[in-house]
Amino acid sequence: MSLHPQPSTPVPPQTRQVAQAAFPRGNRYLQLRDTLGTLYDDALFADLFPQRGQAAQAPWQLAVVTLLQFAENLSDRQAADAVRSRIDWKYLLGLELTDPGFDFSILSEFRQRLVAAKAEERLLTHLLTCCQDHQWLKAGGKQRTDSTHVLARVRDMNRLECVGETMRFTLNSLATLVPDWLTNHLQPEWAARYGPRAEEYRLPHTKPQREAYAQQVGQDGWWLLERIERDDQAAWLWQLPAIDILRRVWLQQFRVVDGQLIWRVENQDELPPSAQLISSPYDIEARFSRKRTTTWVGYKVHLSETCEADQPHLITQVATTVSTEADSTTLPHIQKGLADMSLLPSQQLVDTAYVSAELLVQSQQLHQVELVGPARKDQKWQALAGQGYAAADFNVDWDAQQATCPQGHSSQSWIKTLEKGQPRVFIKFSRKHCGPCPVRAQCTRMKRRAIKLRADAPYHALQAARARDSQADWPLLYNQRAGIEGTLSQGVRGFGMRRSRYVGLAKTHLQHVLIATAINLCRIVNWLNEVPLAQTRQAAFERLIPPAMA
Repeated sequence: MSLHPQPSTPVPPQTRQVAQAAFPRGNRYLQLRDTLGTLYDDALFADLFPQRGQAAQAPWQLAVVTLLQFAENLSDRQAADAVRSRIDWKYLLGLELTDPGFDFSILSEFRQRLVAAKAEERLLTHLLTCCQDHQWLKAGGKQRTDSTHVLARVRDMNRLECVGETMRFTLNSLATLVPDWLTNHLQPEWAARYGPRAEEYRLPHTKPQREAYAQQVGQDGWWLLERIERDDQAAWLWQLPAIDILRRVWLQQFRVVDGQLIWRVENQDELPPSAQLISSPYDIEARFSRKRTTTWVGYKVHLSETCEADQPHLITQVATTVSTEADSTTLPHIQKGLADMSLLPSQQLVDTAYVSAELLVQSQQLHQVELVGPARKDQKWQALAGQGYAAADFNVDWDAQQATCPQGHSSQSWIKTLEKGQPRVFIKFSRKHCGPCPVRAQCTRMKRRAIKLRADAPYHALQAARARDSQADWPLLYNQRAGIEGTLSQGVRGFGMRRSRYVGLAKTHLQHVLIATAINLCRIVNWLNEVPLAQTRQAAFERLIPPAMA
């Protein structure tokens, strides 16, 4: 389909008349159209369409319908039906009452164009620009960030299910793409072994039987890969995604010893880490992860939102990552995204997972953002005891590269090193001072004291953050972060953010961006109607307790 941009047109008179009669007390979609106009225009999506071909449905209308679809958690078919049947949707889209709408498949095609052009965030970015024009959003101030887990659109499978289902997936893919080639290599017993879906209740129950089954599946997959390798005319099959997935899963789950395929043993460092391990052949980017008692296969989504009292609380940035990526690793990407939109805050409220000494410095130096979150505590026994001499009790002269202990003795050596790519300083004191020291038991359990510190700037940033956490006004500042939990809850409960609709990281990220944009639209309407923010929910019995007794 080609794009022939058309100028925005006003709401047809008959549509306006009927809509106003149908909603005498107003309607949120009518209010959005009257306040923000069409929200988007065709020129914003011109690069997604070719210049020649059949004329496409107006992309600005597809963008709006997509947002309404996620605002109401509708399927593509339900959204297309709403365009045909609902007056408020026709009003927002500027359609005649007799407009027949479009086929629901166009919505999927529009999303595919966004993903292919890596334009997933375009709808959110443009809406935020409109909010800046209306003075609802500005740089600086406070923003808060947090993440939650997202379930992939695949089953959670154990290792045995994964290899069995990978073999089944590969055979089904080859049957569709190269049926003649596969017919010449099919084994009769594969119908019973891989015809039904691989599920735990169908698998052997005893350990020897399960190991034998794994060995058999491994041999079948290995045999299939060997047939491709030995067939020169089938060399192009290596380019098929299904064959590549089979090869990768077999490398992860099996090893070759003296020409024999061996099932890898768990808990003996034979398996790759979760960040690399394929959990399902149907979504090879989804990863298994664990957070406290929660385990899942999928992704993580990070939301950042404004939290100024005199402005609507709008989501400003969305980041979707694999489930194994640490929050601290994602923070630089989040801040860069905010910087690209000129929406960096002066203070960013986060939890401990986003805070490290290096990020405290990096946020301030690169973006002039004060990272506000509980600093990680010193985990050495001296600090945990509360009575010993922790590293913070030593006076460090960075210019002279020397440290002085609480008893006044100077360090003997100052060694610069690296730990996980980060600079560290390893400081040792003399045995002749530590040996006879009267407080040695409170300082070290070794023959002499040694301390390891971060580099100069991260060290001071961490100490300043720990000091700030102990101040009386700290809870009042940090409590503002709690509001992002409500936003995550709204996204999960009201908009289906917890479960991915699609397969793959890019499409899952698009879903999260669309949900965030839909949430912003709802919040804009509430702001225009002066709807107060909801307070923290209380259990029914809590509301009966008098304040004086609580």
